[in-house]
Amino acid sequence: MINEQIRDKEVRLIGSDGAQLGIVSGRDAQRMADEKKLDLVKISPTAKPPVCKIMDYSKFRFEQQKKDKEARKKQKTVDIKELRLSQNIDVHDINVKIKKCVEFLKDGAKVKITIRFRGRELSHTDGAYKILNKFAEDVAEFGAVEKPPKLEAKTLAMFLAPKS
Repeated sequence: MINEQIRDKEVRLIGSDGAQLGIVSGRDAQRMADEKKLDLVKISPTAKPPVCKIMDYSKFRFEQQKKDKEARKKQKTVDIKELRLSQNIDVHDINVKIKKCVEFLKDGAKVKITIRFRGRELSHTDGAYKILNKFAEDVAEFGAVEKPPKLEAKTLAMFLAPKS
C-alpha cells in the first residue's frame, strides 16, 4: 500500500534516510512524505502499529526488478534427458545408448533410462532389471544412480545424476 491507500490512524514512521521518526498519525506521515516529494509506503502491515517508510516508490520498484532479474540469471536449470531401451536390446545397441548417456552426464544433465513393457513382457521383468543395473555399472565413472530401477505401471525407470 502506498500514499492515500494507507488509512491507519497511527503508523510507526521511518524516514527516507532510515532514521526512526516514531509513532505519528497517518495524515501527518502522508504530509511529511508530500513535503519531501516522496511516497509513503507501508512496509509491515501486520505490526502494531503498522510500519511505514518514506521513499521514492518507483525507484524502489525498479531496483527490486533489477535484483530479481540478476537472481534469474544466476539460477541454474537442471535438464532431464530420457533414453528408452527395450527388454531385448542387443549389445551394440546398448553401447550406443551408453555413449549417449555419457555425453548427457558430461554436459551436466540428469538422465532417465526407461524400459517400456508391451504385452506379455510385463511378466518377465527380471531381465530388464539386469539390463538397467548393467547400464548403471557401465556409466558409473560419469554418473551415479539417483533413483534405482522402479516399476511404475508398464514402465521400468531409473535416474542417473552426473558426478560432481
